[in-house]
Amino acid sequence: MNFDEIIDRRGTHSNKWDSMERLFGVSPDDGLSMWVADMDFKPPQSVLDAITKMTDHGIMGYYGEEGDYLNAICSWMKRRHNWHVEPDWIFSTHGLVNGTGLCVQTFTDPGDSIILFTPVYHAFARVIAAAGRTVNECVLKNNDGRYEMDFDAYEQQLTGKEKMVILCSPHNPNGRVWTQSELQQLADFCVKHDLILVSDEIHHDLVFSGNKHIPMPNAVPEIIDRLVMMTATTKTFNIAGSHIGNVIIQDPDLRAKFAQTMGATGTSPNSFGLFMAEAAYNGGEEWLDALIEYLEGNKRIFDEGVNAIPGLKSINLEATYLAWVDFSGTGMSRQEFTNRVMKEAKIAVNSGPTFGSGGDDFLRFNIACPRSMVEEAVTRLQKAFSDLQ
Repeated sequence: MNFDEIIDRRGTHSNKWDSMERLFGVSPDDGLSMWVADMDFKPPQSVLDAITKMTDHGIMGYYGEEGDYLNAICSWMKRRHNWHVEPDWIFSTHGLVNGTGLCVQTFTDPGDSIILFTPVYHAFARVIAAAGRTVNECVLKNNDGRYEMDFDAYEQQLTGKEKMVILCSPHNPNGRVWTQSELQQLADFCVKHDLILVSDEIHHDLVFSGNKHIPMPNAVPEIIDRLVMMTATTKTFNIAGSHIGNVIIQDPDLRAKFAQTMGATGTSPNSFGLFMAEAAYNGGEEWLDALIEYLEGNKRIFDEGVNAIPGLKSINLEATYLAWVDFSGTGMSRQEFTNRVMKEAKIAVNSGPTFGSGGDDFLRFNIACPRSMVEEAVTRLQKAFSDLQ
């Protein structure tokens, strides 16, 4: 496990590196790619071995008999999260954006409204809009860098058309790990307004010391009849290109409805993703523990360096590897601070407004890369904003 290794991803059809110039005007020749949420690390050796075994065998046919794969998921959730999952609760989707779209199709109708706690992962809003539904943006309250849900405010903006809430837990992009009390408040809100709750917990394995992720079924088992869970190996083990995810539904009535949508859309995962995910859960635990320790070091270096720049504030991440930086203290327009980051520092990052209301003053940086790149990014940012120091 050498997370310091520099792996040149340019010219490999890497979205993160080969699309950065077209999307952000930052050349991969001298720029740093710190936007899309995949890591610049090799996955666990168990995953690489699984792919080698497939290619050595030479036959790339349909995957059958999913028992080993499903049991690997159940075992992981029990030992890492103390969450009991039965194999027949699990649906395998073509990633969790696909899973989100299937949930929207299954549990809402065109014209319905879906609640998002913004700023939040941008694909949610894109899928909702494409499905002919509307988004009700419930903006998170930023209390001096700590984001919180404000249900008193949300009550006032309901239209009566809301049928679903999509929660990001842990939250992307602000890195919050929601507490038992917060999850209970959300559950009560969903019961009061008869809302289906879809909990996207794709980042649940990437939690930093001092914080504890609570799977929604453990936090609020009383709402199983309106709860849909989404998990994946893809963020945890850096195998996003495998496009494999799981929608996990304990309630039999909800499960039957979702199964009907799966059948109607012909959705199924690819065999590479299934083999990779099983190998990751069965052989990637030591790698993951080392990764989290490494990311903690990256987070410390990035936060210290950015927070030393007057007017900039890196939000304290409790989970994920996606740093959320507030530029409001600079007094600059969004265009100016974005230009300094992308044109002067030559760092490709995600723009805050893409995450919805509440993101105007922010940029999101992916720090899941070799430490030398994080250090270089800090140096470039300090130079780009040197007139403030």
